[in-house]
Amino acid sequence: MPGENPYAQSTFVGRERERSALLDALRVRHLVSLTGPGGIGKTRLAREVAAEAKGTFPQGVRLADLGRVRDTGQLLTEVARAVGLADQSARPRAEALCAYLAPQRCLLVLDSGEQVWDAVRDLVGDLLTTCPGLTVLLSARRPLALAEEYVSTLGPLPQDGPEAFALFAEGVAAVRPAGLAPGERAVAARICARLEGIPLALELAAAQAARLPLDELARRLDSRLDTLVAEGHGGPDRHRTLRTTIGWSHELCLPEDRLLWARLTVFRGPFDLQAVREVCAGGPLARADIAAGLDRLLACSVLRRHGRGWSMLGTLAEYGGQWLERLGTDAYEALAARHAAYFARLVRRADEEWLGPRQITWFRWAREAYGEVSAALTYLTEHRPDDALDMAGRLVFFWACCGRLHEMRARLEAALKNPSATGPHRTRALWALGVAYALHGEYGAAAELSARGAGTAERERDREGMLGAAYAGGLTALLTGDPLRALALAQAALDAAPGPDTGSPGRLRCLLVRVFAYTALGERERARSEAERLRARCLALGERWTLSYFDYQLALVHLGEGRARPALRYARAALESKRAIEDSFGTALCLDVLAATLSAAGQAERAARMAGIAETFWTTTGHPQRGTPELAPVRARYEALARQSLGDARWELARRAGRLTDAREALYSWLDGPG
Repeated sequence: MPGENPYAQSTFVGRERERSALLDALRVRHLVSLTGPGGIGKTRLAREVAAEAKGTFPQGVRLADLGRVRDTGQLLTEVARAVGLADQSARPRAEALCAYLAPQRCLLVLDSGEQVWDAVRDLVGDLLTTCPGLTVLLSARRPLALAEEYVSTLGPLPQDGPEAFALFAEGVAAVRPAGLAPGERAVAARICARLEGIPLALELAAAQAARLPLDELARRLDSRLDTLVAEGHGGPDRHRTLRTTIGWSHELCLPEDRLLWARLTVFRGPFDLQAVREVCAGGPLARADIAAGLDRLLACSVLRRHGRGWSMLGTLAEYGGQWLERLGTDAYEALAARHAAYFARLVRRADEEWLGPRQITWFRWAREAYGEVSAALTYLTEHRPDDALDMAGRLVFFWACCGRLHEMRARLEAALKNPSATGPHRTRALWALGVAYALHGEYGAAAELSARGAGTAERERDREGMLGAAYAGGLTALLTGDPLRALALAQAALDAAPGPDTGSPGRLRCLLVRVFAYTALGERERARSEAERLRARCLALGERWTLSYFDYQLALVHLGEGRARPALRYARAALESKRAIEDSFGTALCLDVLAATLSAAGQAERAARMAGIAETFWTTTGHPQRGTPELAPVRARYEALARQSLGDARWELARRAGRLTDAREALYSWLDGPG
């Protein structure tokens, strides 16, 4: 499965009976729920089973981590991301998910989701009703209570068995290079029994072996657990045992580390050192001490390594969140405000560095930091609406390319309800929402919003606002087959806001609209000359989004003039940029042109296969083939040429082969090949 597994800190041990039963269930059931209390190992077992079952499902395994999801919108976004759907249609997202998964045979793993349990149950019910080839594996604390659900309740490891002992011994070896001494095996076995074989409890206890002799560790655990029982604390024994072990680990932390643990729960996902310093420092927590505190929490198994940063298991985050609540509302509000301000600054910086070599880095960041940015926007919308308006407007291209179009639209609509917001922030939000409507195919609303944005920009003499509104209006005109209007809008804004070609993102985007318009109007020489000039500017800057569309246009121009070789070269370059940005819609658009250039170059079978791959990418956008109207006859002409060369039967066979391959893997293999 794609992505790293932050939960795999130790070797997977035991669970052979449970693993076998789950694999058998996945072969015959469409809904399998692995349930049990926190810390029992559900996530780890579900991932191991899913990896083993991958070969059973032609479209593979998709994993959605729902541990920090807080609302239905985030749930749908995370599941869409997991299955590879970057939906840009105006349909409800649940409907789009069902339509996308309906023809597939794949395994969807949903981990956690207790915060939005009703929404998870409704979504799974809809998916299983409409997607006959879909199987869902849920790992959570309780079942969904849906028809045909197979439920497996996971218990602890046998407390006197070799699996619990092996897990504990491995944890000790991680903090003590010599591992368990021969004379410590008996006391280690006693600890495993006392902790009832609960994996998380064993890991937390083993982490303390770095500071305590094993017999002292056992004595302290015995004392804590005996005290808990004597005091008559309620709840199942294993819940008490895990809660006590977590509490004991918490007490052994330094006071500042306990505070850091609590504050880290403000993050919705993995975090890095800079984020923690900016958000969590303050009061007793000095910025300079944050790195050491993170290292100590890592050594105690409170944190997991995640890439270059850290993550926290949901059970431990819950415990830290309870302590954060005890600090009071004011403490939480201050922390949430710092979190929102930090991510708002990062969004502003990403936007300001759009025209530069860090553009790709920021695209990837926007994709990975979705949960944090969404949480920041929620806070700002409630407490600082002007800042929310600014932040939402700056995300338009990042979220559109990352498949967050529905979220972007909803955020902009919510932010624009603030009646007091005026000036450049409001102008930008207006034309950004116009872009969202245009990409959703709602062209009338898109044109109206772009015109409103242009009007406010002109009244306020906002030059960048004029360029942005002209781009949005020009995009709508191009998509509706009116290149003359697109050209007029772009040219008027360029004249009103003169400057160097790459003086601002808005100016470069208007120049892009002008190139598109020239091509649509048949002015190929003007389109070619301007695209080549602007392409060179983008290369010098290290900018890739606009560069990819200049390459796309140059491929079309050369194709129209019968020059297959340079057309193929530019189509390939456009796709290289789209791969770096991970823009599904743009990739689908460029693949159509690539298929046409392959046909023009006499590579009919490869053209047919690429057409099949293009269809798969179009499916991930929620649209049939789209683009500006002049692309349709290009598709038709070169498909006919390839069909004529191969014959209908061979063409269909090759196209179907392209449809059935892993589209991204096939495309990237082709791009990485000799060409």
